[in-house]
This record gives sequence, C-alpha cells and structure tokens, in this order.
Amino acid sequence: MDTPRLLMQTLAPARRQLRIALVTETYPPEVNGVAMTTGRVVDGLLALGHEVHLIRPRQSAAEQPAHGGSFEEMLARGIPIPKYEHLKMGMPARQALIRAWTARRPDVVQVVTEGPLGWSAVAAARKLKLPVITEFHTNFHSYTRYYGVGWLKQPLAAWLRRFHNKGDLCLAPTESLRAELQGIGYSKVEVVARGVDTQLFNPQRRSAALRQSWGASDDTLVCAIVSRLAPEKNLELGIRAFEAIRARRPDARLIFVGDGPARAPLQARYPEHVYAGMRNGEDLAAHYASADCFIFPSLTETFGNVITEALASGLPVLGFNYAAAAELLSDGHNGLLVPYGDEAAFIEAASGLVQTPQLLAAMQARARTSVLQIDWQAVVHRLVCVLEQTLSAHENRVKLRNDLLTQE
Repeated sequence: MDTPRLLMQTLAPARRQLRIALVTETYPPEVNGVAMTTGRVVDGLLALGHEVHLIRPRQSAAEQPAHGGSFEEMLARGIPIPKYEHLKMGMPARQALIRAWTARRPDVVQVVTEGPLGWSAVAAARKLKLPVITEFHTNFHSYTRYYGVGWLKQPLAAWLRRFHNKGDLCLAPTESLRAELQGIGYSKVEVVARGVDTQLFNPQRRSAALRQSWGASDDTLVCAIVSRLAPEKNLELGIRAFEAIRARRPDARLIFVGDGPARAPLQARYPEHVYAGMRNGEDLAAHYASADCFIFPSLTETFGNVITEALASGLPVLGFNYAAAAELLSDGHNGLLVPYGDEAAFIEAASGLVQTPQLLAAMQARARTSVLQIDWQAVVHRLVCVLEQTLSAHENRVKLRNDLLTQE
C-alpha cells in the first residue's frame, strides 16, 4: 500500500523558533482522540525547540498550571459536559487571553476545539491581529441524528463553518475531509495527518493472561471495539457484525474498550460481551494486541485514531470507506473496506473476515507494516511548516498594509 502523500513530502527544517499559543478544551490525562492528538503535538513541538503556551480548562479544583522551560499553561474555567462529566467545556476567556497575549505575544494561535473557549480565543487573536489556525476534529453536526435533534444539523454545520472561516486556515486530517469542507464553503483548508506510536502499540504486547480473563484461549477469535461508548459511534452495528462472525465461530468473543453514556444500556442488553472500561498507556496497548481483529462501525469520524492504533497492534480492521480507513486500509490487504453507510455490506464483510483463516492471518501479518511510516515526528514537522507558512503570509499582509499607509 502506498505511503500517504503528505508524509512522503520532504519536510523542510524550521526556519525559526516559534511561540505557539495552543487552545484546547481537552488534554491528557483525559482519554479521547482529540486529547491524545493534542498531547502528541505539544510534545513534538517542544522537542523541536518551539515554545508552547497551552490554554485549556482546569481539570480539577486543585490543579495548578504547569510552567517550565519552553512550556507554560493557562487554566481557564470549565463546566462538565452533560453525559461526559469527566470532560470540561471551557468557558469564554477573551479578555484574559487578550491580557496574556498582549503581555507576551505569540507568533501564532492554534485553536484545537470549537467550544466557547475556542471561540473566545479566535476573537482575542483577531482583536490583537494575530494569525490564527483552527482544527476540524469532530463532526458535531453529524451527531444530531443520533440524539434526536436532526433539525439542528444545518444550523450547527453553518455555525462550525463560520467559526473556522474566522481563522487564517483550517486544518483537516485527510485529503477527503479537506475536499468535503471546501465543498461546503470552508475558505482555506490544509491537511495535517495523524500519527501513531508504533513502540507503544505493538503486537508484542499480546497477553495470554489478559485473554484468559476474557474467557479466551489461544485459539479463540477475539474481536475488539475501542471507542467512546456513545450513540454516534454506531455500536449496535458493531454488535450485529460480531454476531455474523459468531455464526461462523461460535466461541468468538467481543471486547469493548472505552466508556461513555451508552455503556450501561449496552451492558444490560448484551451482558455476554466483555466491557473493559477506559484504558490508557501500556494497558490500552495490551488490550489491542491481545485481540485478533478490529471492528470500526462509526460513521461520524473526522479521522479515527483507533484505526492506526489497531493496525500498529497487528489487527486487521473492518471499516467503512472514509476518514482514516479510506486513507490507510487496502481491502483484503490489511483489512476490509465497505461502501460508506452500507450496513448490509458491513455485516457481510464481517462474516467473510473469518471465512478464510489464511486470509485473516495474512491481513494480521500485513497490518503493522502498513502504518510503520506514519510517525508523529513527521506529522509535527508538517504542522510546523504550515504554521511557518501561515505566519509568513500574515507578516507579508501586515508589511503590505504598512507600506500602503506610508505611501499615503
């Protein structure tokens, strides 16, 4: 399978040290794709010698902001998100950001999330005439169908478009998402992909003891779903797909890793499956590696970091042909792809996944090698190039405006 185009580019070294104000409403140790990605990006920027001013909600009442070297934090007020009490929604902090950025001006503002804190950061950056980049991480408008508020889809999509068009540039993780966003009126979109930690996510972390705790022997087929357990993740389809697998392999086991508002109703309705709860670090990596295949039924992802983690762990992936699956899966090579939204094809592919043991074994052998080239260092280098280009374009506009004023 071809290496994604953007990661094959020759990455120019940074021309200067940047001071980056990075605004996010979720950050490690919170466990979700946006937090994980943002944590990796911050680590990568610091490793390259850049300065990071991180603005995020306070995660606990006793928490104090971190300071040291090239890294400093500003903790904003936050309120719990309904049904996700462990996550905070950052409250607007426009005046505080204006004061902080006036005292020590960043080169560029990078806004990760579209919540109230993110909106206030864009407003503060525009007030101070700072270049600002936004990131498109979550298809919030696509969630509306899963929560009985489909009428909100168009207004929410318009609200998101307005937010991202206030910045100089919007970042998307795939070429297909960039095309989609530009097709619905996003003015300027660039692609910065996602990476995977192949040292952490590794088939060598497979654990016979962990499998035994699931009621699985060496010969048992274990299917994994690693996800936030929520309606928008289409988990009922994942269960139906597993039932097609179990029709051929009656001893097969389904493992859910993750938590969320759908966990209790799923566990009550399907008590025969294993619900491992939230895992992270080496424990999470062991859960991946101790499974045999990965089921990804979601239809609302902008990327899907779990796909890269599963592949790096040696698991072939069953998924719909969009987002990370479209970028990274080759049908029959390291997983199975089905047309977007075709649930019948998804279930049929699940059944076919175990029909030929040799095919499954071959896909397992090829899964890890298919993502070895997608490392976070290359992703962060790409991001820095985009940040520098955005800053240079901003500086050129300011110079041109000042030259015109001088001529007058």
